[in-house]
Amino acid sequence: MNDNRADIRVGVVGIGLMGHGIASNIQKHGWPLGFLDHPGNQPVDTLVGNGAQRFATGRELAAHCDVVIVCVTGSPQVEDVLFRDDGVLKGLKPGGVVIDCSTAIPSSTEQIADAVATAGGRFLDAPMTRTPKEAAEGRLNLIVGGDRELFEKHKPLLESFAENITYAGPVGAGHKLKLLHNFVSVGFSTVLAEAAACAQLGGIEPETLVEVLAKGGGAGAILQRLQPYILERDSSGFRFSIANAHKDLGYYVAMAGDLQANKNAANGILAVLEDARNAGHAEAAIPELIGLLAEGERDG
Repeated sequence: MNDNRADIRVGVVGIGLMGHGIASNIQKHGWPLGFLDHPGNQPVDTLVGNGAQRFATGRELAAHCDVVIVCVTGSPQVEDVLFRDDGVLKGLKPGGVVIDCSTAIPSSTEQIADAVATAGGRFLDAPMTRTPKEAAEGRLNLIVGGDRELFEKHKPLLESFAENITYAGPVGAGHKLKLLHNFVSVGFSTVLAEAAACAQLGGIEPETLVEVLAKGGGAGAILQRLQPYILERDSSGFRFSIANAHKDLGYYVAMAGDLQANKNAANGILAVLEDARNAGHAEAAIPELIGLLAEGERDG
């Protein structure tokens, strides 16, 4: 990538909880920033105060920027941002680069990459892991799919908001690995939530449950994330919603179906999340699933 950062204009679509951190770190590291104005954005006063330009449409943003980073909810939103009448592909510069940091269905990603190439641009899928806290700190994990040379060229930009970057392979490999990661992460979280709810109903002290798990096969990042809720009903450290978990597991099941892979365990986890979502708890954080399951079992 051209080392003269002031000459490389970067646009961001999706200034949400994750996208705001991405945008602020890109700006802090010297790239001129543009962003798509949207009611769902987090407050942008600081970005604008530091020189960021806002654009009313994806078309206008893409026409202004050399690189467009997309950070939205999932495949339908990515497709809308790119393909709508005033979308990014309508304004994409020759050789313009689209980097999709969203969580998406790989089959959709591959079609999007083809459409970007047809429009004269290039594409990387770069889904992220970690939380809004790490996004604000510039310490996300990225899993990147696409042409290796294109990845290396834009690695300095990615490093402005990521601590760990893994090159996964060709287009779509990043999103495949992200779904594999989230299946394991959300799957472990759901299993632990069910176990903690069962322990509560069985009269096991929360401290004893955590101690036994931490000294045995339950040790790890998921226990650390759910432990504050198990012990103190504090979900603030793991603000990943049941709705997002359900969406990601649905994407994983779709991918596994495309690959003709076994998905029995995934279907079971998806069913637990779907029950919680349908009961009106879509925006609850994953740790809160413990209380919901315990209450649900008692009611049942």
